[in-house]
Amino acid sequence: MKLSREEAAGRIMVALDYPDAAAAEALVNSLEGIPCYMKVGMQLFYAASPGFVIGLKERGYKVFLDLKMHDIPNTVKGGANSITKLGVDMFNVHAAGGVDMMKAALEGVEQALASDVALARPLVIAVTQLTSTSKQVLNEEIGINGSVEEAVVRYAQLAKQAGLGGVVASPQEVQRIKAACGADFRTITPGIRPAGADPNDQSRIMTPREALQQGTDYMVIGRPITAAASPRLALESIIEELI
Repeated sequence: MKLSREEAAGRIMVALDYPDAAAAEALVNSLEGIPCYMKVGMQLFYAASPGFVIGLKERGYKVFLDLKMHDIPNTVKGGANSITKLGVDMFNVHAAGGVDMMKAALEGVEQALASDVALARPLVIAVTQLTSTSKQVLNEEIGINGSVEEAVVRYAQLAKQAGLGGVVASPQEVQRIKAACGADFRTITPGIRPAGADPNDQSRIMTPREALQQGTDYMVIGRPITAAASPRLALESIIEELI
């Protein structure tokens, strides 16, 4: 698959896993002009408040708000309503919450859109199994039998049934997810590590080029960029690998 430089940058989600807005802002400033996605997770969102997300949107970035909502349907519906009003491009819930909970998230989106015609519709996706989850953890601690891949595909099918647009999964499961849910069902893949990078706490990883060859739609990359001596050069190097 051949990508333009802009297309390659748009496939990369930089994980802003920082403890405060100032640290994240420094990273964002260093990447100015590169049209990548910005992923805001729990640590930064809880510390920096929704205002940080709004600021990213005002600067023209696409934003994936990674809060992994998992609660009773009505609570998730309300959360989805509030998130949609922030103008994010994508957010997630946890597939383990079940079909009704995932449908409730979509209801919250619709309510927000009905209240403000200027809002854009975000892509709602589901978390399947974390890329730190091994088969031993899945079987012995979480209590789900079978392989991690089987559990991931099952959750992806539930997300598709609920009407969601994709899932977060390891790049190793992309092909089976696409086969089960369709080529248009999006896959967002953490566990991406350039060749030679430290795997850190990820147990199911691939290089960016390998993940692209598997057919993934978006790659979440954190420390290989954010912990690099030059984050901009690290991101540019990954983009070069994809074109």
